[in-house]
Amino acid sequence: MKYNFDKLINRKGSGSIKYDRAKAVFGTDNILPMWVADMDFETADFIIDAIKGRIEHPVFGYTMRKPSFNDSFINWAQKRYNWNVEEKWLDFSPGVVSALSMSVLAMTEENDKIIIQSPVYHPFYEVIEGNNRQISINNLVKKGEKYEIDFDNLQRLVDEKTKMMIISNPHNPVGRVWTKEELTKLADFIIKNDLILVSDDIHADFVFSGYHYTPISSLSDEIAQRTITVLSPSKTFNIAGLSTSIVVIPNKEIKIKYAKKSAALHLFLGNIFGSVAFESAYKNGAEWLDELLKYLENNIDIVVDFINNEIPSIRVFKPEGTFLIWLNFENTGLSHEEIKNKLINEAKLGFNDGMDFGKNGEFHFRMNIATQTEVVKDALERLKKVFG
Repeated sequence: MKYNFDKLINRKGSGSIKYDRAKAVFGTDNILPMWVADMDFETADFIIDAIKGRIEHPVFGYTMRKPSFNDSFINWAQKRYNWNVEEKWLDFSPGVVSALSMSVLAMTEENDKIIIQSPVYHPFYEVIEGNNRQISINNLVKKGEKYEIDFDNLQRLVDEKTKMMIISNPHNPVGRVWTKEELTKLADFIIKNDLILVSDDIHADFVFSGYHYTPISSLSDEIAQRTITVLSPSKTFNIAGLSTSIVVIPNKEIKIKYAKKSAALHLFLGNIFGSVAFESAYKNGAEWLDELLKYLENNIDIVVDFINNEIPSIRVFKPEGTFLIWLNFENTGLSHEEIKNKLINEAKLGFNDGMDFGKNGEFHFRMNIATQTEVVKDALERLKKVFG
């Protein structure tokens, strides 16, 4: 491989949330942190070189995004997702969660209902409740070794106050990459019930062998006219700290409403180095990403095989996408708090608490495997020592 993902990087003291906030979250910093969804790999050389090149210009004043910013994403979307995106559809957000919040504010009113599918990325709850909207929860259902959408219950949730649905594709934390058939059925539901759909597709690039990411907006013009899709190279290339995302809104009226809200909150400028990194990532990152996916898929196989063979009391859902593994400890016979205590104080592991993703996250914990393989193996041995 051209790139070395085995290289260990000491992130302590760098202001890393994953490492430097561990004590505040887990009560101790004597843990192996595998929670926050960023990667422990160094940022690719072509991104660092692009930033260094911009640093050579000694003025860091107010800066606009050049046309090549949007072009880099348009080309990436066509090549990686087979999605023909038009420049006039594109807008900006400093982050995916910021875009979700602006979409909620722009397209709904206070006390409107917004559907989400639990368990799901916890800021989904925050951008709804924090903006004085109501959450309607459509729990995902376990079918065999994966989760599926409960379409029957979905329809029962809709009333005159229901205005929007927010989805995660690929799904965080359960690792599903929704199929074209599932998304088509979901699109039909959105259209039938006159809803706006906001799709958080930040993990679009993390899709493994045998699976394919489909932007729901690409299915038809009818669903595209009701969809706000948010993406970013921040997860893909480990540059989340540069706060740069892109928003795809084919509907002109919806895009105007979004842009007005962005202007009102003054969140449209971005930052110089985020723009430079964004463009370099999408222009130069294909080979790096292909190698990364192989490395991550090997880590996933190691985790799944080890847990199935060595720790049968833990049920592991093999992800189709993302670098996150959803673990079910229900068969250990322990309470959720007992499991959490053992993970932190005996195994010395910092996983995300499944209850943060919804009430049906009880007995579950999320493990981030986007780290060096030797670290993953260390974590598995710790798990086995306590739960094996």
